[in-house]
Amino acid sequence: MKNSSRPALRVGDIVEAKAGRGSGRIFLVVERVDGEYVRISDGDTRKISRAKLKKNLHLTLLGRVGDTSFLTAPGGTADSEIRKIIENKTYEEV
Repeated sequence: MKNSSRPALRVGDIVEAKAGRGSGRIFLVVERVDGEYVRISDGDTRKISRAKLKKNLHLTLLGRVGDTSFLTAPGGTADSEIRKIIENKTYEEV
């Protein structure tokens, strides 16, 4: 039986990986695949073009970015924006 008390992660959520090679690192959810999986990016070693597929279960929600329009903006600046958000902690903490 699945644990339904935990809300599914959404695009714009700031998460910390608690399992796998990236354990302890901070990422931004850039795509929601389904209720169980998301794609995450840190804009550095994990750029949007090769975002990591990760189970919601293996991520801890830390905060949320209000405006995610930079993810689809033309010009290819999304990776640098993600790096700035994570480094400067310019997100709402949960």
